[in-house]
Amino acid sequence: MTLTRTLALDLGEKKVGLAISDPLGITAKPLEVIRPGGKKQLIGHIKNVIREKGVGRLVLGLPLNMDGKAGDKARDVCAFAEELKAELGVPVCLWDERLTTMEVNRMMIRADISRKKRKKADDKLAAQLILQNYLDASGRKT
Repeated sequence: MTLTRTLALDLGEKKVGLAISDPLGITAKPLEVIRPGGKKQLIGHIKNVIREKGVGRLVLGLPLNMDGKAGDKARDVCAFAEELKAELGVPVCLWDERLTTMEVNRMMIRADISRKKRKKADDKLAAQLILQNYLDASGRKT
């Protein structure tokens, strides 16, 4: 049995949070926040992470509207997911990310983390929450 990791992305307009699973697909941990200089640079960075970390699947946070409908941002993420599938050759899954950033901020406030530190960490922690929710729902399969 070959074990591969899952990489999650929380795509923002300026920053992208990344989180990665353990090889068994049980737990997610925050990886990093990057500020890509464009789509091409972001795809190159993701390629490097896939190669270096042994990633076999991507999960992208899908920013649906609160009513569950896809707005412009969600359609952009879907289009980007298709580009990633074609470019990277790994499965790409979309995962509803509604309220993840708000939940992460609530958790950090409860932990008494300063606003400045929350701002630096929220994207990678949102990616971690997206990934953990995905792993839990998929029965901890990689």
